[in-house]
Amino acid sequence: QVQLVESGGGLVQSGGSLKLSCVASGFTHDAYMIGWWRQAPGKEREAVAAITDKNDADYSDSVKGRFIISRDNNKRTTYLQMDSLKPEDSGVYYCAADADGWVSVPKSWKSKPSGFEYWGQGTQVTVSS
Repeated sequence: QVQLVESGGGLVQSGGSLKLSCVASGFTHDAYMIGWWRQAPGKEREAVAAITDKNDADYSDSVKGRFIISRDNNKRTTYLQMDSLKPEDSGVYYCAADADGWVSVPKSWKSKPSGFEYWGQGTQVTVSS
């Protein structure tokens, strides 16, 4: 049974930093892509960043240059380092797994949350102004 567990959310002031973690269990291999998504109240779920097990990564334009996604396959853990946080970064952050074995992050990933078969419960990030 695949399980994804996020942690590291919290309350931070604008300009501050947080590091989220996503621990995956239940996979029989490491060839899954992890994506971070976020959802603010009243808004649609938004793609943030994704990484394959070959460490190819992609970011949404809104976080590029401020967020870094990384992955430790030995620990089955994916991280999202978030710097220079803004109030508009607030929301529930979810990690999700796509088990299709991508070597490179596909161009279409941001528009296809349905491509991710497994989702965590989410962790709340609140950035105060």
